[in-house]
Amino acid sequence: MPAVLELISANPGESMAKPKITWKMQSWGLYTAWDRQAKALPEIQEFTEEIPAIPGVEFGYILQIKKARGKQIHFTIEHPPFPDEAGNPTPSFAGDVYVRSNDWQFFLGDTVWEPVEDKCGPWRLIVKLDGEIMADKTFLIVEES
Repeated sequence: MPAVLELISANPGESMAKPKITWKMQSWGLYTAWDRQAKALPEIQEFTEEIPAIPGVEFGYILQIKKARGKQIHFTIEHPPFPDEAGNPTPSFAGDVYVRSNDWQFFLGDTVWEPVEDKCGPWRLIVKLDGEIMADKTFLIVEES
């Protein structure tokens, strides 16, 4: 007669604890140009919060998120008021991304473009998970003197 194994919880009625989601900002500042279609993230060039207003300059941060596979994060990039093609103020950039693995790196950033004068000022980059702020950093784009 085969043996029958029965799994019994030490605490009946309690579910297994979920692993704690953790995150940290690995780097922030100026980066190499980023190919958004490629898997590789841009490389940090300089840790800084002051960004020169030069066309093509890439800035932002890399966030490492652990134990959150399948969760959805929300990002927002608040920027100085500059007009869209119709002359209206451009709203903040925002979107949602799914965490793809249990040890995942995410780059949030932007590139300075012409005309640079209306891009100068504070750019606040925010990432949230379930309404909780995971990362929040403000960069200041400044004109070169």
